Amino acid sequence: MGTTKHPGPIRLPSTPDPKLWVSPVPFGLGKIKPKHIRDTLKVAWDNRDNLPYAARILTQGVCDGCALGVSGLYDRTLTGPHLCTTRLNVLRLNTMPAIRPEVLHADIDELRRLSSAELRQLGRLPYPLRRKKGERRFRRVTWDEAMDAIAAKIRSIDPKQLAFFLTARGITNEVYYTAAKAARFLGTNNIDNASRICHSPSKTALKRSIGIGASSCNYQDWIGTDVLVFWGSVAATNQPVSTKYMYAAKRQGTKIIMINPYREPSMEQYWIPSIPDSALFGTKLVDDVYQVNIGGDIAFMNGVIKTWFEMEEERPGSAIDESFVREHTTGLEELKVHALQQDWELLERSSGLSRARIREFAELLARSKSGVFVWSMGLTQHRFGTDNITQVVNLALLRGFLGRKHCGVMPIRGHSGVQGSGEMGADPFSLPGGEFDPRTIDRIERLWGFRLPEWQGDIVGVSLENATLPDDHERRLKVFYTSGGNFLETMPDPEFVRQCLERVELRVHQDIILNTSTLVDAAEETIVLPAMTRYEQRGGGTSTSTERMVYFSPEIEGPRIEEARCEWEIYVDLASRVKPERKHLIAFESAEQIRAEIAKANPNYDGIQHLKARGDVFQWGGSWLCEGGVCPTPDGRGRLIPIELPELRKPEGHFYVTTRRGKQFNSMVYSDKDPFNDADRRDVLMHPDDAKALGIRDGEAIVAYNRYGTFHGRAKFADTRRGNVAVYWPEGNVLIPKGVYEPHAGIPEYNAAVVVERADTFFAFKDTKYAEKRIEELETEVH
Repeated sequence: MGTTKHPGPIRLPSTPDPKLWVSPVPFGLGKIKPKHIRDTLKVAWDNRDNLPYAARILTQGVCDGCALGVSGLYDRTLTGPHLCTTRLNVLRLNTMPAIRPEVLHADIDELRRLSSAELRQLGRLPYPLRRKKGERRFRRVTWDEAMDAIAAKIRSIDPKQLAFFLTARGITNEVYYTAAKAARFLGTNNIDNASRICHSPSKTALKRSIGIGASSCNYQDWIGTDVLVFWGSVAATNQPVSTKYMYAAKRQGTKIIMINPYREPSMEQYWIPSIPDSALFGTKLVDDVYQVNIGGDIAFMNGVIKTWFEMEEERPGSAIDESFVREHTTGLEELKVHALQQDWELLERSSGLSRARIREFAELLARSKSGVFVWSMGLTQHRFGTDNITQVVNLALLRGFLGRKHCGVMPIRGHSGVQGSGEMGADPFSLPGGEFDPRTIDRIERLWGFRLPEWQGDIVGVSLENATLPDDHERRLKVFYTSGGNFLETMPDPEFVRQCLERVELRVHQDIILNTSTLVDAAEETIVLPAMTRYEQRGGGTSTSTERMVYFSPEIEGPRIEEARCEWEIYVDLASRVKPERKHLIAFESAEQIRAEIAKANPNYDGIQHLKARGDVFQWGGSWLCEGGVCPTPDGRGRLIPIELPELRKPEGHFYVTTRRGKQFNSMVYSDKDPFNDADRRDVLMHPDDAKALGIRDGEAIVAYNRYGTFHGRAKFADTRRGNVAVYWPEGNVLIPKGVYEPHAGIPEYNAAVVVERADTFFAFKDTKYAEKRIEELETEVH
């Protein structure tokens, strides 16, 4: 992969730079912005009953928020302490007491009246629970009763009717690995994880283009690169500590570019609390914003590539790194033919950007000697997500931005555990250290000592849909075992998801809290198992950051929840009860034993067996994957792949709609107000000119609808690309179609086309065929 080692954290400049200041008014008074001091004080108050333990988690543990990889208060990018409100908001999940019995055992309809946020605030799950269909309350059961019931049900079904899912909520590599092994031990390949709905296209595209499944570079490569591009990524909101890296990059002259349909306020200006001059006067982050249409990124990138080939015809060597492409890639001629035949009018219409603006960006990259491309769900959550990422890699390969300092491609992770999930094999297409292919299967079978199921497992969305199959179908989902996760609030078409959850005979929710999915009836029964957090895990645990740093997080002394158990121990117990005669094959006795086996199962993780103390860390693959341009592909070269434009036609007056995040962590919403734009969770962000054309006033009640659902909200004027609107996730998921998956990576589509109207207009025609006609028009025009 690479031999260069990460140099360790570097220092920020000690003197301020007033040119970067947002305003001379201290602390951004009068501006719409997060109130970091107020929020920090609120977190301290919320944790007042457990402050010493909270302090130890923050100073000793590895962050269980995003995947920047902050260990204690420090990381490997910059010196000095790092702390953000995202981590602070998640903190209470680890310190709160158990749910009071009179609340936990209340009538199920009383619990169902609570939102996910209210359920979360009730406290931790204290002991195993069981509720059969029709029962009005959860009842307490012993661990033995719960585990024996689950094991008996699993033994009674075909393994293809069993599915596992693991969220990214603080889950460690040890848990992912044990779950992956347990699932195959029980005979099923139906095991999936939270990356399926965030970065699965990133891994798929990177694998097919350059042979890697992770970021090729480090956060430190942002600092001093010529150009840093954020593509469909709002790192300032979702990974707030990254604003310090952006600040450091700006101080070294890096140009920061944002490509997004909405001009995200947090990326334009941010008050970084741990940098004194930024905390006082704010920092201007991005230098320019390219506002593409939702789904218009492929057209934009095709335009950039077409421009480069045109520049090369005018002056060879002016745009493409010829020596890198010649020595380290294949497919140049095919890509050239494809790019030059692209029609400019179509590229402009699809991307939403003019030819002049596309050329401007192309020339900026052509002048840059180094560049780092960062992306997130704005690129991945499409039915063509893999093609989106492939285009980004095409750009990097054509410019030689790979395998060296200040260069690389980075899918920035939003959850602390998710990078390791597929690398541990908790994925229907992966095993530890490789894909689900004959060579890897043979290697893992020899290590594990048992045969693996040979059939292809299903992604989690398909597994859920399989609950609606006929009772006698071999893949009819009968047991769904989920470690965390709330599918009612993460998947498209929540009502359909509810129906799927209700059809599953036995649902097992292994979690630390209740959520709305836990309360849905099952066809036979629901069993709830109380899990420990990563900070309670016996023997500590590890997590892998976006930049492939594997951090050790120790077990932290503090109060424990009554009967909560370490998650890897629960999986070992379950597998042992289902197949007691073979339990020696999966009988892990310690976290250290699991890490020792991980080092054998995944060669990249050789080193994890030595992590045992606070602060221990290593980076797999070295500083740069594909170092020197050499890719881990069969021929050692990166593949340049021509990408066709997706169909994005829509009638005049209709809109593309996408989902975005506010003050939340995944589906856990912490405020009804977005601190960066003052929007409410039911607001629809739309351009003032689009609203004016429809006679809609700012703040007016409106309805966005299509054949999949109807969203009632209010217009919020915002700087979006015209013809595009944004709704908050998960509230806006009612507009997203079910069963539409990206063909290569299986991520659900999280974008659609909608009609937007004033609420009074919509309701005036409610009892006519008016709305149906508008939807029909939409469906015949949008593909």
